[in-house]
Amino acid sequence: MDFTFSDEQVALHRRLRDFATRELADDVASREQAQEFWWDGWKRCAAEGVLGLPIPVEHGGSGHDPVTCAHALEGLGYGCRDNGLLMSAGAHLWAAAVPIWKFGSARQKQRLLPDLCAGRTIGAHAITEPGSGSDALSLRAQARRGSGGYLLNGRKRFVTNGPIADVLIVYATIDPGLGFTGVTAFLVDRDRPGLRIEPDRAKSGLRTAPWAELVLDDCEVPADMRLGAEKQGRAVFAATMAWERALLLAPLLGAMQRQIDECVRFAGQRRQFGRRIGGFQSVAHTIADLQVRLESARLLTYRAAAELAHSTDSVFSEMAKLQTSEAAVRTFLTAIDLHGGQGYTTEAGIERDLRDALGTRISSGTSALQREVIAGKLGLRSGGTGA
Repeated sequence: MDFTFSDEQVALHRRLRDFATRELADDVASREQAQEFWWDGWKRCAAEGVLGLPIPVEHGGSGHDPVTCAHALEGLGYGCRDNGLLMSAGAHLWAAAVPIWKFGSARQKQRLLPDLCAGRTIGAHAITEPGSGSDALSLRAQARRGSGGYLLNGRKRFVTNGPIADVLIVYATIDPGLGFTGVTAFLVDRDRPGLRIEPDRAKSGLRTAPWAELVLDDCEVPADMRLGAEKQGRAVFAATMAWERALLLAPLLGAMQRQIDECVRFAGQRRQFGRRIGGFQSVAHTIADLQVRLESARLLTYRAAAELAHSTDSVFSEMAKLQTSEAAVRTFLTAIDLHGGQGYTTEAGIERDLRDALGTRISSGTSALQREVIAGKLGLRSGGTGA
C-alpha cells in the first residue's frame, strides 16, 4: 500500500504542525494541575478547521479523506503538548460528529453538523455504565416509548466532554430482553428535562479533557432525535469504534515523534564519562527501537485510515489503536529513563505525557479488549460482537 503523500496532504500536515507549535504552546502544566479545559485552544482549533476535517463541505467541514485526516492530526500532535485538548477534539469528532454524518437524518445533519464543525457546540458519546466497561453493549439504560418520543433512564460514566458537551449520543435499549440487538442511539441535548450531568472522579492523566457521569431520569427525547433506526445502535457503535480506534490516537504519533526527536537532541548533548551518551550503543539502540516502534504504529494507523474509506469491518482499526497506545507508553517511559533525574521532574513534561498515554490504553476499549476483537476477526473466537 502506497502512503506517498500528495503536495496538498503534506501542506496540510505542515500547516497544522506549525499552527499547533505557534498557537497551542500555552502553559499546559498549570491547566493540567487545575484540571481545566482550554477553551481558547478549542476555539483556535475550530478556526483552523480541525473539528471538521472529514465532514463533507456541505455540512460545514473540509471533506478530507481518512488518510489525509490521520496525516494532518499527526502534525497537530507534534506541535501541541496538550494531549487532553486533542483527546477532547477526537472524542467530539470521531464519536459524535462522524456518527451524525454517517447515520443522522437530513434534518439532524443540517441542524447539528455545521455548529459541531465550527466548534460552536461540543459533542460527546455516552455508552459506558457503572456495571459495563469493555462489554459496552451489555448496557442497562432503557428507552421507553412515550407520546411523541422516548423516556431514557439509566446512568453513564467516563463521558469525555460530558461537562462541556452541548449534544450527547446516548445508547439505551428499547427492550432488555433483546440483549445487544435492542440497543438504540439517541441524540440528547444537554438541556433536556431529566438529564443531569455530574462530575466524574479525578483522573491520573488527560486531565484537561473533562469527563462526567450522566444521570437519565425519565429524560425526554423526541422521536426525531433518535440516531438511526430502532435497534440500529449496535451498528452505530461499531462504525463509531472503527473510526475512533483508527484515528483518535493519530495526534499521539506526532507527540511520540517529537519526544524521539528530543531524545536524539538530548543524547547528542548530554555527556557522561567523557562522551556524549548518544555514542553509547545501549542508548543509540534504545532510541532506534523507539523509532521502529513508532513507524509500526504509524503504518498501522494509515492502513486503518485507508480501510475506512470503503469498510468499517477491518481489523486494522483495533491493531492501530493497540499498537499506538502501547508504543506511546513505552516511548514516554523510555524517554524518562534516558533523561535520568531530569526526565523524572514535572518540569520536563515527560511524566505528564506518560500519564496521558496510560489513559489511551483504556479509552475506546482496553488493550486486552483490542486483542480479543482482533482474535475474533481472525476467527479465533466464537460469538464475539467485535465491539
